[in-house]
Amino acid sequence: MRVSNHLVNIAAVPRQALLARRSAKTRAVPTRDAARTQAAILGAATEEFAKYGLGGARVDRIATRARANKRMLYYYFGDKESLFLAVLERAYEHIRSKEQTLRLTDLPPAEGVAKLVAFTWSYFLKHPEFMTLLNSENLHEARHLKRSAKIRAMHSPLIATLSEVLERGARSGHFRDGVDPVQLYVSIAALGYFYLSNKHTLSTIFGRDLVSPRAKAARLAHIQSLVQGYLARPGRRAVS
Repeated sequence: MRVSNHLVNIAAVPRQALLARRSAKTRAVPTRDAARTQAAILGAATEEFAKYGLGGARVDRIATRARANKRMLYYYFGDKESLFLAVLERAYEHIRSKEQTLRLTDLPPAEGVAKLVAFTWSYFLKHPEFMTLLNSENLHEARHLKRSAKIRAMHSPLIATLSEVLERGARSGHFRDGVDPVQLYVSIAALGYFYLSNKHTLSTIFGRDLVSPRAKAARLAHIQSLVQGYLARPGRRAVS
């Protein structure tokens, strides 16, 4: 009899009241912060890909480090290779955004180039994962970056800025004419990239500690001298 009365009481509860209770329970559960979750996944993936490369990276480890489940990882980024592309794009976005804060066009041309050189060297030192990610992508012949819809546009502001600096330097008579901004930037990056990517083997074969504070300072000074010496108009001394 008691059971029967209980069933009758439940049946008597208006449907709207039941829906209201369910809605309240749903609202009580915190909504997922999509942006924060994606950032956590990208951060964890950056560490994983930088350490193990694309082939050795494991989605399980990325999800664990990000405190997310694999379902959310696949939901936001698709497969592992698409996640790798997202990591690459994020890495390039970071260095390009930092370069824009240098305000190179507000400086005299020689100072602007010197600031870019110093920044590039410093960035490589502070972000070794950037170089290892690029090493991994080059092993795959940039097949992921070739799929990117924004990677080229991302680099256009840098080249436009450097072009303006070089043109002003040439007009003022301090820089040689006809310097290719892409070639110059590749050289600036290479002078630091090769040194730091091969620091262990170079230190071993030459019997010198190439990563000591003194050695790194000497390397930056050497890069600055090479770049400024190349840019100086024939007959003019390079700005030190």
